[in-house]
Amino acid sequence: MYHILLATGAVALMAGSVAAQTGPAATAPAANPLLADWTGPYGGVPPWDKVKPELFPAAFEASLAERAADYRRIADNPAAPTFANTFVPMQLAGQRYGRVMTLFGVMTGNMNTPAYQALDREWSPKFAAASDAITFDPKLFARIEAVHAARATLDPQQQRLVTRTYDSYVRQGAKLTPAQKVQLSAYNQELASAFSDFSRRLLADENKAILVTDAAQLAGIPDSVRAVAKAAAAERGQTGWAIVNTRSAVDPVLTFATDRALREKVWRAFVDRGDNGDANDTNATIARIVKLRADRAHLLGFKTHADWRMQDTMAKTPAAAMDLMMRVWPAAKARVGEEVRDMQAIADKGATKITIEPWDYRFYQEQVRKSRYDLDQAQLKPYFELGNIIQGSLYAANRLYGLNFKEITGTVPVFEPNMRVWHVTDRNGREVGLFYRDDFARSGKRSGAWANTYRGQRKLAPAQTVLSSNNNNFARGAKGEPILISLDDAQTLFHEFGHAIHAMLQNVTYPGLAGTPRDFVEYPSQVNEHWLLTRDVLDKYARHYQTGAPMPQALLDKIEASKTFNQGFATAEYLSSAIVDMKLHTVADGVVDPDAFERATLTEIGMPKELVMRHRLPQFNHLFSSDSYSAGYYSYLWSETMDADTFAAFEEAGSPWDKPTAERFARILLSTGNETDRAAAYRDFRGRDPDVNALLKKRGFPTTAAR
Repeated sequence: MYHILLATGAVALMAGSVAAQTGPAATAPAANPLLADWTGPYGGVPPWDKVKPELFPAAFEASLAERAADYRRIADNPAAPTFANTFVPMQLAGQRYGRVMTLFGVMTGNMNTPAYQALDREWSPKFAAASDAITFDPKLFARIEAVHAARATLDPQQQRLVTRTYDSYVRQGAKLTPAQKVQLSAYNQELASAFSDFSRRLLADENKAILVTDAAQLAGIPDSVRAVAKAAAAERGQTGWAIVNTRSAVDPVLTFATDRALREKVWRAFVDRGDNGDANDTNATIARIVKLRADRAHLLGFKTHADWRMQDTMAKTPAAAMDLMMRVWPAAKARVGEEVRDMQAIADKGATKITIEPWDYRFYQEQVRKSRYDLDQAQLKPYFELGNIIQGSLYAANRLYGLNFKEITGTVPVFEPNMRVWHVTDRNGREVGLFYRDDFARSGKRSGAWANTYRGQRKLAPAQTVLSSNNNNFARGAKGEPILISLDDAQTLFHEFGHAIHAMLQNVTYPGLAGTPRDFVEYPSQVNEHWLLTRDVLDKYARHYQTGAPMPQALLDKIEASKTFNQGFATAEYLSSAIVDMKLHTVADGVVDPDAFERATLTEIGMPKELVMRHRLPQFNHLFSSDSYSAGYYSYLWSETMDADTFAAFEEAGSPWDKPTAERFARILLSTGNETDRAAAYRDFRGRDPDVNALLKKRGFPTTAAR
């Protein structure tokens, strides 16, 4: 599953970065390249070529001190509080610190060496304390409170910024007693340390690989996948083939390998990440995180962590999120039963009688696909050459939204030599910003796919353009070999690019109104997936890497016919993860044994024994590397309800390229950040609330499940 990294918390709402603490005087920017203003063309670019772990401690200290001074000036201002003298400077406070933290956050996600891990362990609790020092400042909050009380005199955007900021500060503890604030800050610092600990342990397990030395064990696996495994072994100084413990490497083996013992070995290594009772086991860390979250929620006046987290979401309550999930779960579970029966029928015809187990699911689902639709995933890969699919994503963004992309790779600094960069302008030639891609898996890079915004757009002077990035973990083969990706990988590429489009189309004045609720964040990216399989994109860009021929209509017809195939598996593995997340974070006292809780919850909801959660708790990075998706993994389903209904609007207009629909979608929903309530904005776009039947239809489930 994919996700986007966003700033959270009261201070992040104000200026898009974490707050500062008092400290030594700021070092002159020239003394440390991490502290220097971003210079060069395109409004300035990150100095990736100068980033070194040893430079960060001094940069942290100096930029934290500078940010503290920014906020101190606001809090100590003797003039009566106004929007202009309180909220505007808060929007602009700590910009140097924000840039330093952008550099650090990207490095810990993409190039996480032991040196960066040590920095993260040491500084994460300090950052949490710094944020709390701002949020808990009574003089600052008094000014916020005063402007909030007089907000009726402000324009609508200013009113929304003031209200959201005030509410956020209250949720983060600004009204607690001094003793309660000390306790809350202790919880936040402990959590920051635990998040760092979880990430370090999981990354260690994901950097492992299974070595195969007998080529016979790789029977059935396509040559392109073997080449990737061969390159991975060579990178580790080994002969043979290395199957790295990440999804992009594991899934093809589970799909194609005829050696059942290899499938089981690879599957067990993957699903047991963080759950092996060794130095990398994450269970104790998870238990600590869940307990701390519950205690923090109680201190803040909430029954559970989920109740606290969902205050600023579209769903509003855990019950509303659970209601949507449990409307879909029975249909998903029933479909899994049908899929297993189809797979078992094929397995029963084999020479060796087996009962379908989780490590068999992808393999036999592929056999059913071939049998029912005459469609082999291996047939598709030759048409999904990475460079071509990237160009297809840019083409769709240009045709829909008027964004123009000119590649400038090699002209601006990058942190990894295989990265690519584009200069982006709008249909009128105006500057939008830059778009970076970091596509390949490597040691030290966390798993999954995500989007980052190095710099967000704002109209508040001084205005800023966008620096956006996509990060994937596609497998890179031997040098000179074409990089062929699966249909699932191509959908991931379009998904993450949807986040970038959202960032690039943003047109807001105040940074504090840029970030959207968690259960809206995935909506623009999920909508963008729909354009991958449009005939125009396929004809121009899904061309056979050897012959150059476009994907035959007959093959596309097979893909279309099989669109709802295996949706039981896809829905149940995701939804079980989301349900466990929500139930875990509604345990009132937060006392859990993660493994036992996972097993009990899956038994309670009737999880089919033939599959596992997409993210088991011991490796659930979304939940335990930060607070960002905790009690929020349901958001993909919530967003998909809007996504399916949105694409239906294009279909109702007669074309996926319908210009008036695309313009309304961009103007009302993509460009406005959080300047208006997102549910109201959706109703403005669609004329009504989203229809869950569109989601059920998209997944091939009975629409009678809706109510």
